[in-house]
Amino acid sequence: MTDRPEKPAEPSRPALPAPVPRGDAGLARYDPLRAYMAEVARHPVLSREEEHELAVRYSRTGDVDAAYRLVAANLRLVVKIAHEYHRTAFNLLDLVQEGNMGLMQAVKKYDPFKGVKLSSYAAWWIRAYIIRYLMDNWRMVKLGTTQAQRKLFFNLAKERQKLIARGVEPTPRLLARNLQVEEKDVEEMSARMGSEDLSLDAPVGDEDEQRGTRLDRLPGESGSPDEQLAGEQLKRLFREKLQAFAGTIEDEKERYIFEHRLLPPDGKEPLTLQEVGDRYRLTRERARQIESKLTRRLREYLKAEIPDFELLGPPE
Repeated sequence: MTDRPEKPAEPSRPALPAPVPRGDAGLARYDPLRAYMAEVARHPVLSREEEHELAVRYSRTGDVDAAYRLVAANLRLVVKIAHEYHRTAFNLLDLVQEGNMGLMQAVKKYDPFKGVKLSSYAAWWIRAYIIRYLMDNWRMVKLGTTQAQRKLFFNLAKERQKLIARGVEPTPRLLARNLQVEEKDVEEMSARMGSEDLSLDAPVGDEDEQRGTRLDRLPGESGSPDEQLAGEQLKRLFREKLQAFAGTIEDEKERYIFEHRLLPPDGKEPLTLQEVGDRYRLTRERARQIESKLTRRLREYLKAEIPDFELLGPPE
């Protein structure tokens, strides 16, 4: 009887951190942050030589395991930086998650041959992702979308306090010069940070007065009655000229392209060039050439029939 080969042992799963008892009731209260930190602690810190070796391997071969070890070894750095930007309005783990995205991007773009430690390089990416998250979620209306606005969001109040402590009036021009941004950016950010978001659905006026909401007072997109009338007249003129042009088309293929691609029936999608080619046994390129020639003729016809056609353009 031959000996059977031994079955390889399955890798042991990491044990989850023990829950913390609460009081004498014996109930366990799960702390997600503590559980995450316990998981982070499982990954050892890499030496400079190990980090360089793994970074070189990933840079040259794209080894996923090497990238994983580089990311896992720097998870502590993400938590440390996330604490710097922690606000009561945001969950720390949300900031950590965004920072982890920045860490992975840093590992992807890291060049191990420039003599810079991965942690120093990754810190910039981690902060960038966390700051972008804060800017996008601080309010319903975004406070800043450009690099200068993000810089002002975190540094404007600090710089203003520094100047006041020195007895200097924090004018927008002085703040802009110290922070190396435009003066108008300082004024805009000051106004944004000093005001609150308003709901467009909030009622306007006293409770006893029926004045509608702020949304009712916003100008509509339809334009004035004169503009609407002019638009309708322009559309009617185009329809008439297009119908007249259709009467000049003698070639069957051109007429089919005009009726089913350039001017399809209401509610129907234009046919593709491939569908037109299949109908008449043409290549897709040949169908495109016929359509291009027909389009040029249509444009020349409309230019001759409609004054200032190039300025008007076809209606939407």
